[in-house]
Amino acid sequence: MSTIVNLPFDLLQPILIHLHDRRHLSTVALVSRAFNHAVTPLLYRRLDSQVKRNILYHPSATLLKRPELAQYVWHVTETGTVQRFRQVIPNITEDIVAALRLCTNITSATWVDDTLTPEANFLPILDVLMTLPLRELTIRTQYDPGERVWSRLNTIQGIRRLSVWSLEWGPPRVLQGWADLLSSSLTHLELGRCAGVPATILISVFMRLPLLQELCLKGAPSAAIPAIIACLPNLIALDTEYLDSGNYRTPLTPLPRLQRLTVQTGSVDIDGPQKLWTWMRILLPHQQTLKSFTLNAFAVHGQITIPRPFIINLTGRHGKSLQDFAVGVAQLTLETVSYMCSTCPQLTTLECSVASPDVDSIAKAIEAGHNLRTLSLHVSWIPHGRVDLLPQFEKYSESRTMYADSSHLISEGKTSRFTEEHARALMLQTRLRSIGIGDQSYTGRWVHRGCSAEVTQDVGKEDVVLEVVGDPFV
Repeated sequence: MSTIVNLPFDLLQPILIHLHDRRHLSTVALVSRAFNHAVTPLLYRRLDSQVKRNILYHPSATLLKRPELAQYVWHVTETGTVQRFRQVIPNITEDIVAALRLCTNITSATWVDDTLTPEANFLPILDVLMTLPLRELTIRTQYDPGERVWSRLNTIQGIRRLSVWSLEWGPPRVLQGWADLLSSSLTHLELGRCAGVPATILISVFMRLPLLQELCLKGAPSAAIPAIIACLPNLIALDTEYLDSGNYRTPLTPLPRLQRLTVQTGSVDIDGPQKLWTWMRILLPHQQTLKSFTLNAFAVHGQITIPRPFIINLTGRHGKSLQDFAVGVAQLTLETVSYMCSTCPQLTTLECSVASPDVDSIAKAIEAGHNLRTLSLHVSWIPHGRVDLLPQFEKYSESRTMYADSSHLISEGKTSRFTEEHARALMLQTRLRSIGIGDQSYTGRWVHRGCSAEVTQDVGKEDVVLEVVGDPFV
């Protein structure tokens, strides 16, 4: 029988590429000469410089000693933190730059810098990156990289994925002067700091980026979001914030057919930010396009309750296409959960907060979710015999001070936990394989096990059993 050791070389690498842990790859490299030859490009495909516990881990020394390995490097991460080691390694910058010049096949680069001097740290690295066939570039700094860095960045062409996050100081960078050069290539963009930028400037920039498919935009005026995405006919994924400002008008230009929408917001009102629900409906005017809806919301005085009319509108438009619905701790009623499961036949992931008297009520609410695989619920348990409290509990989040949000079931003065038996029963009744309720989480999978020693017939036959493993949240 053929084994993996005897496989042709052309088949080894496509198999070994699924080993994501470098320790496993390093072990496989010792199996044989052929395995070493197949694994070496995978070991050096992604190189990251890191500083952990005041110890520097950087691949430059290895690359300078063995320059033939540089041809395998496709992705690299550099950090300005290495400059803190200049007293110990005086030539650290020169060594890094020299090693980077050897890596002529780099297509993806990440720069991370939380020091006070990102410009001086980044410029030598940027000089090398500008000579490489970059397709992806990520810049994450605590302080603005500076005008000299941006004047050079604005000359780079061919970038397909760009992520820019500068947390403090300096002006927001929204690609003015660079968008024209990126118009024929850029498909994925993250801009982490747009606060204070006029909507007219943002719109003028995005009008030059018609190929965008995925956009993460933080700090932009909410009123401008519909007009911004109207400039992006190919957009399928939007991650943005709702800042509750301005008037919301639907642009005359058709909006793109979003498949994934992620919104982050906060409010002092448990009913949610004013006009949030109307605003999100404006972003989703089409029928049966949305596959994933994520809402990261909080309220200062309790948990936001999602209005049932919004759910009805969302499922009416996208019920047949919706697969993932994750709203964190935002509250839904069990009745609404049941309605979603019955109107969204493709729903595989459901995450929300509910109030329930017992596990049976939850099981009944999701029984129409025939394709559910993942269920994550923040549950507030209502004592049996006090179901009359449920409407008040769902309306007023301050009721949460009465009953703990946990995995404990309160019943006639006795407390029990959401257990592995509960999880197993739900998994056997449904297609769920991951269940998180309160502070308890369980995953299940079907596995083959040999017959127990007590079985006297059909010895050697394997049974298929559901293995359930608990993974409590930390």
